[in-house]
Amino acid sequence: MTPPSLVLASASPRRRALLEQLGIPLRVDPPHLDERVLPGEAPGAYVLRLAREKARAVHARHPGSTVLAADTSVVLDGVVLGKPATTDEALAMLRALSGRTHEVMTAVAVADAGEELVSAGVTFAAATDAALRWYVSTGEPMDKAGGYAVQGIGGFLVERIDGSHSAVVGLPLVETLALLRRAGYILPWERR
Repeated sequence: MTPPSLVLASASPRRRALLEQLGIPLRVDPPHLDERVLPGEAPGAYVLRLAREKARAVHARHPGSTVLAADTSVVLDGVVLGKPATTDEALAMLRALSGRTHEVMTAVAVADAGEELVSAGVTFAAATDAALRWYVSTGEPMDKAGGYAVQGIGGFLVERIDGSHSAVVGLPLVETLALLRRAGYILPWERR
């Protein structure tokens, strides 16, 4: 039996890996959207909007498929920290996060099945400027929300996670699987 078609509306290798480790076959088709925060938009509303828009955009290209999209933001003091554009910006973000707790919000959406928002608190250990500069020199922070990857080298900065680890990585698995089931997607362990 051929498994149902799942399209991941994301270029994130982390999201892809989380799904593939569960044996979920997928195709990747990232959307190309303006990801700027709208004036006055709250962080939770922002990530939900982006996940929903990504799912809709890609679903229009794959109308017979289940389309899954997600968006993750790092939020410090109510401000969304995006992906740093320069090494100086990455260093500034990491300095602001050092020794503090921030929130990671990940929204997941399945076209025509709904969306969920999952938040987790992440506490950074206090890090020296030398450690932060070294981390930035690895290049890892440059395509990551908030300038770090908990599942990569940046894990050395994280003292504690309160909430879903997979949401911090970029795809809350429990909520994602529930949305896929709601969409009628048959998970690998449910196939006959």
